[in-house]
Amino acid sequence: MLALALLGTGCGEQSGARAGGEPGGTLVISTTRDPGTLFPPFVATTQAKQITEQIYDYLADVGTDLNTHDEKGFRRELADGWRWSPDSMSLAFHINPRARWHDGRAVTARDVQFTFGLNKNPALGGHAHSLLANIDSVTMPDSLTPVFWFREKSLTRFLNAAAQLLILPAHQLEKIPLDSLRSSVPAPIGSGRFRLRKWDKGASVEIVADTSNYRGRATLDRVIWSVSPELTTAVTRLFSGDADLVEGLRPDDVRQLARDSNLKTIALPGMDYVFLRFNLRDPANRNRPHPLFADRTLRRAITMSLNRETLVRSVLDTFALVPVGPVVRAYSTTDASGSQLPFDSVGASHLLDSLGWARGARGMRAKNGTDLAFSLMIPTNSPSRIRMGPLIQEQLRRMGIRVTLDNLEPSTAGDMESRGRFDASLSVWTLPSNLDDMPRIWGTSGIGKNGGNYGAYSNPTFDALLDSALAAEPANARERFTRAYAVINEDAPAIWLYEPRKIIGLHKRIQATPTRPDAWWFSLADWSIPPSGRIPRDRLPPPR
Repeated sequence: MLALALLGTGCGEQSGARAGGEPGGTLVISTTRDPGTLFPPFVATTQAKQITEQIYDYLADVGTDLNTHDEKGFRRELADGWRWSPDSMSLAFHINPRARWHDGRAVTARDVQFTFGLNKNPALGGHAHSLLANIDSVTMPDSLTPVFWFREKSLTRFLNAAAQLLILPAHQLEKIPLDSLRSSVPAPIGSGRFRLRKWDKGASVEIVADTSNYRGRATLDRVIWSVSPELTTAVTRLFSGDADLVEGLRPDDVRQLARDSNLKTIALPGMDYVFLRFNLRDPANRNRPHPLFADRTLRRAITMSLNRETLVRSVLDTFALVPVGPVVRAYSTTDASGSQLPFDSVGASHLLDSLGWARGARGMRAKNGTDLAFSLMIPTNSPSRIRMGPLIQEQLRRMGIRVTLDNLEPSTAGDMESRGRFDASLSVWTLPSNLDDMPRIWGTSGIGKNGGNYGAYSNPTFDALLDSALAAEPANARERFTRAYAVINEDAPAIWLYEPRKIIGLHKRIQATPTRPDAWWFSLADWSIPPSGRIPRDRLPPPR
């Protein structure tokens, strides 16, 4: 009941009015990871995304309702307007003439053209390359008008042009060879409402308000990301007063937070899910099927053997839900009444028997002298997955299936998974503001280099239904996505275990503004600290 009450309090706050307020104050965010890079094409961590989206601007960004199809709901950033051509095959943006880089130079259409060309260049190896496939080129009829030209009509044309690229300064970067950009990027010069002040790699990143910004001065003087080695330490810094914000609180943390009158929570819908991924290819030879998991019926039996509701309650209490499939409920296209294969231990036993996996004297199953056994890879940086591993192991042991837990350092686990060197893994996928990347994660096109379909699941029916859903008008998209999810759920290439709610711990003196489910930092520049609630670090002189 306490947890539910806290969740309700957080949800009510984020739907309130914009905080605003007198400029000043310092927000310290306690996090567990260094951003790694602050060069937008190479951003691969949540921390890097949080910081770069304060330093740089999009032309326009997705609004708080996550509606990526209605351009009217987008927040204008560098662009103060746009215009479609009569045939809808080109889109002209107009750059706000007041926009300036942090070094004082004007932002122009040339910067947009340069940013597109750089990210489109496969030699750079940037993450946005695949998202730009439908954009043929960017031209500039004048210094403030970049025009995007599309190969074909699609519902994501505006999104891909406006909100996939943080615009970079051509005058700083265009003369630097690509090899140098890959190895050593110069200090960021952005156009955002914050600018970089200091980055002590592995320890902290500090950004400060750009006081003359064209979109208005950020209300906070500074924001600091302070890096701790693990989540427990990061949370301790919140309770000790050394930090103001921590995301990803666990049930025990929330119970402790409720006893601290200086702290509060913000609850957001989950935008990621954890799943048990089966490898359908042989780890020793990717050209061969996996000796166990290539069998659809066996995957279904294992899925039906796990009581996901019990697993979630045991590890995360009321802070997570069992997913309906490879998606989260935050999307309007998700039918929350959909479901995976049900927990059915009796039905699972019948399937295992029918496949010839018979129980031996000790209750474990074997066939033709081979035990029904596999290893489950778990990254050690996830306390929830580490706790869930033995519970999965025990539930499957009762079914006669032996599971060996292989806890690995995150980079090692990620490398082995990407190369297909695993039986099964406990993985996580954090979804962006739209579902365009789903074919790369679960579709046939995502198998192999640059894809994320590490288990090599492939079903042409699912591919076709997913493509149809992604191309559908909003009125039809939900029904088409539901049909696609039904196919992949029946095939069981994975078991979708839990969809955690995002619980943020925050000091009460911080006044937060409405956020996006996928990005609590969406309006960070408008967060404020009232003068009456400021502590010594908030009263430091504004940085120069």
